[in-house]
Amino acid sequence: MSSPALPVIDRATVDRWRSAWDEVMAGFLPGTASFEEMLPTVAEAVCGGCPRRILDLGGGPGVFAERMAARWPGADVAMIDLDPVLLALAHVAAGDRIRVHRGDLAAARALPDGPYDLLTIVMTIHYLAPEQALALYRAARSVLRPGGLLIVADLMPEPGLDRVTECLQPAAGPAWVGWWDGLHAEESLRPLLDERRSVFADRVPAEFAPPADWHRSAALSAGFGQAGVVWRWGAHAALAAVA
Repeated sequence: MSSPALPVIDRATVDRWRSAWDEVMAGFLPGTASFEEMLPTVAEAVCGGCPRRILDLGGGPGVFAERMAARWPGADVAMIDLDPVLLALAHVAAGDRIRVHRGDLAAARALPDGPYDLLTIVMTIHYLAPEQALALYRAARSVLRPGGLLIVADLMPEPGLDRVTECLQPAAGPAWVGWWDGLHAEESLRPLLDERRSVFADRVPAEFAPPADWHRSAALSAGFGQAGVVWRWGAHAALAAVA
């Protein structure tokens, strides 16, 4: 695991693409505003106040981590991702406020050292194969303090709704493709796009989207004391697991 080098990208470019990313991701997590309203209530109840150390796993360009830093200005907030393009955008935007780590969640031992009060995994765990997802639950438990909280938000369809394409907003896929295609016009990002192609050349997203009961069982088997759904929006849900 390492922190990415700071690329030469102007802040206006970074802000534009991060804002567009936020719009794209709203199609992949319908009810985003409702989810983000729920999170502080649950986190502060479990943590006994504001979480002091927070880690966002698969944090992309750092938009969600930035919102948590704004919500809890006294917290030490960090994020981790593997994608060099998204890390570059996160790094430029983060400044000294958010620590940005590069690491592979498929190799769960790459998590930064804890202990943390709050871990979040938002629309990320579906990229992993089942055994990798189980390992990530175990790794998350190992870096949380006793009584700490893990929140996993992703596709967790109820039985009878098990095709991923049925669970997303119709425009989500084209918007995702359009966002990445548009980046090629940014000269400063082309070397990172080349690196990204190399990083993901042999990786195929697992699109693993089991029901919430699978996630609950995975959390309990990883050593969490309690686990259950705290938010649902159609086929999407958030599982809270308490260490």
